Amino acid sequence: MFALLRRSRKAGTRIAAAIAAVALAACQPVSLGQSNGTGPSINTNQAVPVALLIPRSGGSGDAVVAASLENAARLAMSDLSGVQIDLRVYDTAGNEAQASAVASQAVADGAKVILGPLYGANANAAGLAARQAGVNVLAFTNNTSLAGGNVFVLGHTFENTARRLASFAAGQGKRRIVTVSAENAAGTLGRQAITQAAAAAGASVVGNVTYTYSQQGVITAASQVKNAVQSGSADAVFLASNTDAALPFFAQLLPEQGVDPSVTQYIGLTRWDVPAQTLDLPGLQGGWFALPDPNLNAQFESRYAAAYGSGPHPLAGLAYDGIAAIGALVKQGRSDALTASALTQSSGFQGVNGVFRLRPDGTNERGLAVATVRDKRVVVIDAAPRGFGGFGF
Repeated sequence: MFALLRRSRKAGTRIAAAIAAVALAACQPVSLGQSNGTGPSINTNQAVPVALLIPRSGGSGDAVVAASLENAARLAMSDLSGVQIDLRVYDTAGNEAQASAVASQAVADGAKVILGPLYGANANAAGLAARQAGVNVLAFTNNTSLAGGNVFVLGHTFENTARRLASFAAGQGKRRIVTVSAENAAGTLGRQAITQAAAAAGASVVGNVTYTYSQQGVITAASQVKNAVQSGSADAVFLASNTDAALPFFAQLLPEQGVDPSVTQYIGLTRWDVPAQTLDLPGLQGGWFALPDPNLNAQFESRYAAAYGSGPHPLAGLAYDGIAAIGALVKQGRSDALTASALTQSSGFQGVNGVFRLRPDGTNERGLAVATVRDKRVVVIDAAPRGFGGFGF
């Protein structure tokens, strides 16, 4: 099995690798807590300068992601009605020093808001560089540890996903949870998100199992999960791992250990439908995970492919959403349209992945659907909300 673990780790998927890279970047936060409400004044009768920071010359795969983000931003611009955006693209090369330098240059060039960068540490550097000028940064990262001040996180966060799933699970009577997470930064963040979400939903975490990514580590953890389920009378197992890591092996080992998925509900913090062959795993049949509105996402992918001749990178929708939010605010004709107070309007915005809004603490809330795996297919069992009335915070 260890050989299989190694091959799985090498093979990976575009979405898992990208999300892991965005989530795990280490950084010192610009500012934690509430945003300070600042932002530059704009003239809505003219094209509004917007800086897009992407890793065009970064490491392996960065050029592909960068091109897709830029394409999606331009597609969003073409959909704006009555709003002119002057998009200026800057290359971060995927490193902090250049992200800081180009953010400073973008501000000097007159940018009224910064869209990007991709990686957490880069976003932190850009936020620091733009802070004195009061320019807000809408970063593609999902690392909420750096959110706040003038940095807003656009990426799909563990906290938002955990809240959606924990609330749904509690509503279905699944209130005693065992978490399963890796002994790394992403695993820790995932476990914390699940614990907080469970408490908010009126559920309880009755056991936490962590593991190292190795043959013995996963085998040992599977046995520990069984013991935790039995000793805690758990009715759900919440798995933080993604399809590029240990999830496929837990899907095999847990049922073998006697953790029956028809009795103990399996729940996933990450997407289970990428790559598609993950849906074939017997242990995941009947499990729950969250995803953006599939219909809206399919429409975006179709429009993107028609415009550019190939499908978008899984993160491309974040750039579209950023431009859509900026355009919606600028269309209101207010000079303070890009201040933090405007960006955090409670009604939120409509994006290609569904409704979303930015929170005053720099994090975000996104409307997600809850899906199950049935007959090796994704079946939505609770549709994504289309608005924020009575939903969320």
